[in-house]
Amino acid sequence: SVLLADGSRKTVGVIFPSCLTFNTGEPERVEINAGQCRIRLAGSDVWRSYGAGESFNVPGASSFEIETLETLDYVCHFG
Repeated sequence: SVLLADGSRKTVGVIFPSCLTFNTGEPERVEINAGQCRIRLAGSDVWRSYGAGESFNVPGASSFEIETLETLDYVCHFG
């Protein structure tokens, strides 16, 4: 996690090829820096694909599934 002077918090990370579920406490915006993934938001049957230079939003108090077929580099913005 990175805490900025304005009080905002971000996480940076890498996800190796896998299928994972993440739970959210607050809203998140996930920016993809490298790699590709597909995600499915809680309550949805639709998978959406994202790649480098794209981002997606996840509501707070929710979850999402993510599938990565190659190494994914991301930044997650909270709030």
